[in-house]
Amino acid sequence: MILILGVTASGKGTVAFGLARKIGAEIISIDSMKVYRRMDIGTAKPSRDRRRQVKYHLIDVVEPSESFSVDRFLELAHAAIEQVKSAQKPIIAVGGTAMYIKALLYGIFEGPGADTEIRERLKTNIDEQGSAELHRRLTEIDPEAAQRIHPNDVRRIVRALEVFELTGKLISSLQQEFNAEKMLNDWQIVGLRREKSVESRCINMRVKRMIAEGLVDEVKSLLAETEPLSDQARCAIGYTEIIDHLNGKMPLDKAIEKIKINTHRLAKAQRTWFKTFRQVNWLDIAEDEPAERILDRTIALLEDIKQ
Repeated sequence: MILILGVTASGKGTVAFGLARKIGAEIISIDSMKVYRRMDIGTAKPSRDRRRQVKYHLIDVVEPSESFSVDRFLELAHAAIEQVKSAQKPIIAVGGTAMYIKALLYGIFEGPGADTEIRERLKTNIDEQGSAELHRRLTEIDPEAAQRIHPNDVRRIVRALEVFELTGKLISSLQQEFNAEKMLNDWQIVGLRREKSVESRCINMRVKRMIAEGLVDEVKSLLAETEPLSDQARCAIGYTEIIDHLNGKMPLDKAIEKIKINTHRLAKAQRTWFKTFRQVNWLDIAEDEPAERILDRTIALLEDIKQ
């Protein structure tokens, strides 16, 4: 089984598609937003043409009104893996949702059980002081965890502080202990990596392309549906900013710039996550390197990994 990972707009989807065509593989998407039907442009789903040529799994599996969890991802991913294995085809997993990749490779870190009293107190603090204040507190206690957790990610901030209060240990250190106990089985992992300045330009070009392809109209259509968007779908980068624009909170040009900023933040968080993953064989990609050349180098790297 092959896993292709990289930050957003790194070109991993193109490499996975080209590789799948060459070796007759099926692709398993590891992306927390590509699971949503009709959220196509903003999630950069593979085109209909590509999906006719190669079979993809875990794309368009839930409605935008539904929530989707890492547990549900693992359930579907393991089922897809068994299905592809039974068809005696190679498997290529591709994605950038680091938490899902980590769960697939290492399993889920459970940690101590929830404490209702602590959670309610922390949530009250957020209501009164804002999530940024609790994120600042987490930075003082566990800077490594705080670097990975976005200041607006209330659920994970609360969980990290809850774990510390319950155990006296940092959630980042507990996760490292957990990782050390796990084994990576059967995966050949290739990471695509570019210079940060190049990554930045790739992200900006992708955002520009999404707007040109009709992201605003896609969001309008989603908002017009009978069932409202779930909180998870609504907070997807590209969608939350356009929703704010459509609600009159900001002009379109500002919303576009905000999409770029938030996507750059996502890429930074992904890089931080990926540094903790073991057994990743990194492929450094030159600026303007042709897709076919990247594919050839990926294949050569996979051959080296086998030896």
